[in-house]
Amino acid sequence: MSYLELTSHSPEQTKKFGVRIGELALPGDILLLVGGLGTGKTCLTQGIAWGLGIKEYTMSPSFVIVRELYGRLPLYHIDLYRLDHLEEIVELGLDDYLYGNGICVVEWADNGLSLLPSEHLLIQISYLADTERSFQLKPSSKRYLEIATQLKNFIPEQVQELDNH
Repeated sequence: MSYLELTSHSPEQTKKFGVRIGELALPGDILLLVGGLGTGKTCLTQGIAWGLGIKEYTMSPSFVIVRELYGRLPLYHIDLYRLDHLEEIVELGLDDYLYGNGICVVEWADNGLSLLPSEHLLIQISYLADTERSFQLKPSSKRYLEIATQLKNFIPEQVQELDNH
């Protein structure tokens, strides 16, 4: 499997998808979210937080860059939206989060993709319609392939397995 595509028809379905990811998460997992404004990155992250047993509301950390939330595992919610230069990302010292014992969810990961760990689950989110979104899951290693395989059964009628040729 090169990548897995899933369609969400509502914010509630996106959150449920996130809950399942949070339930599957293990210490050290890195989830990279890529998508335009309003595609559902923070909505998905809220679901991941709930899947980790976090009761606190998850909002975009755009102005603080990193928010730490605590549940079954720590969730490090990182937002690279306001960073324009790779040097700014390097200076943040994110290694403690990225190589720690929590889960990292990085919004706007495409702003620093070359600096982020090569082993991750990339989730490309695309706007389809008012409440519909497409999620392309691109695992980079066996660990993330396991997550994608588990998620493949999440909503079977809405999932497509696609190969890059």
